[in-house]
Amino acid sequence: MDNFEQQILFTDILPTVSEISARKKKIEANLPPDLPAYRVIRKERRRRSVSAYRQGGVIQIHIPAKMSRRQEIEIIPEMISMVLRREARERKTDLQLMQIGIELLTQYLPEFDTHPASINWRNMSERWGSCTTVDRTIRISDRLVGSPAYVLNYIIFHELIHLQVPNHDSDFYNY
Repeated sequence: MDNFEQQILFTDILPTVSEISARKKKIEANLPPDLPAYRVIRKERRRRSVSAYRQGGVIQIHIPAKMSRRQEIEIIPEMISMVLRREARERKTDLQLMQIGIELLTQYLPEFDTHPASINWRNMSERWGSCTTVDRTIRISDRLVGSPAYVLNYIIFHELIHLQVPNHDSDFYNY
């Protein structure tokens, strides 16, 4: 069957380009008009998960390639509001991180005689936190900005223990 025969057979079944475009515009009209700049990126490897983050001032929304346009339009405002809520949680200063560390030490580890010299944010892509026992510095990944307080407290607490016990042997887990 050649293309001409296919065109004749399926003309009354398949929608025209203008009909598809009109449907797309109708669906997009349901989006709130005041959304910040965003970009939807379809990924073949994604099956169900959807993620969003801001990069270069534009909110990047990653969705599965097979997600329908209607589902995409429904998820966009939700993902944008998630990013905005995450950004609304303020980034704690290095001084506030140090205060959290001191509070955790006094509350849970009063027997510790070693205190951190500093607790700072760092751009780390492979660790949530790190500790240098020689100079007593603790670094926390800036990927934790906006995370719940209990997560940040756990990471700081974990690194505080490393001030006494540099590795993850049985002594470490006794704390």
